[in-house]
Amino acid sequence: MKQSEASARVLIAVLCIGVVLVPFLFWKQTPMIRARMAETGGWSPAVIRARVGEPLHLKFTSEDVMHGFAVGQMALAAVDIEPGKVSETTLTFQKPGIYTFYCTRWCGPNHWRMRGTIEVSGAGSGNPEPASRPLYVDLGLNLDTPHPADIIPVEKPSASRGQVFLSRVPDPSTYQSTGTYRSHSPVQIFMDLGTTRLTDLQRWDVVVAIWAQNTSAAGLADGKELYAQNCAACHGESGAGDGVYADTLAAMGAESQVGMSGTREMSIKKPVNFTKPDLLGASPALLQGKILRGGMGTGMPMWGSIFSDEQIWNLVAYLYTFQFK
Repeated sequence: MKQSEASARVLIAVLCIGVVLVPFLFWKQTPMIRARMAETGGWSPAVIRARVGEPLHLKFTSEDVMHGFAVGQMALAAVDIEPGKVSETTLTFQKPGIYTFYCTRWCGPNHWRMRGTIEVSGAGSGNPEPASRPLYVDLGLNLDTPHPADIIPVEKPSASRGQVFLSRVPDPSTYQSTGTYRSHSPVQIFMDLGTTRLTDLQRWDVVVAIWAQNTSAAGLADGKELYAQNCAACHGESGAGDGVYADTLAAMGAESQVGMSGTREMSIKKPVNFTKPDLLGASPALLQGKILRGGMGTGMPMWGSIFSDEQIWNLVAYLYTFQFK
């Protein structure tokens, strides 16, 4: 055999091996994210690393039930992850930082614990936006202080009726500003309207009109969708605290108290009932804080790394619809 012919055969063999190995090498570079219920491990791995501007290819599979993958504060469609199947997606980040990914499918009572992070390094485009302090921090609100409503309407107030009565309020713009709306509870505005000649129900109608003016149909629709996807399983579709996992969470809280003392306030509790009047004693800023921070061990997760500011305010506005027309 001539040397040139032998060299050609070696070259062909190398190329053939390369054709087989190259796809394998690229496949190995694509992380396989395995999803399991939080009780048995959650995401694995739970930390992913990426670089600004470079596509991040991800593969997923579930080892138990249906899960979903999404990244907080990013307008991307969720990826369904079916047991025994492989799903894929590609992400590209324009700014460095730590992004939270989470499960979008209610997979169990500890579903909210299914979170991980994507650490993105490199130089981003433009200057990063400085983090703003939440309103509840600026107002000095204690999120754990009870906020009872000592005064409640005799019937469900109406925004449409309240629009008519607003004209009878001296300097209504004082109450209609976004700043006043967010920093005051419905009960506080009702009390401030005590100097007017309106009846109690009319004052409540004005309160609802002010609340309605500080949101929109699109905002309420967004809040309703966020609630259905992320809150209803615990708080219930009607907001009555009777979601499919409500009793399970209450039982978990009771079990955690066995043999323990002094931890009642920090144990898992049955979800809040938004149809009770206590909601009228909470300002939008206070509700914003509770959504951002979570319930500090009570079972209420923190959503600050998941929802954008706009989404949180839309969700807050929607919560009041359990009390108002």
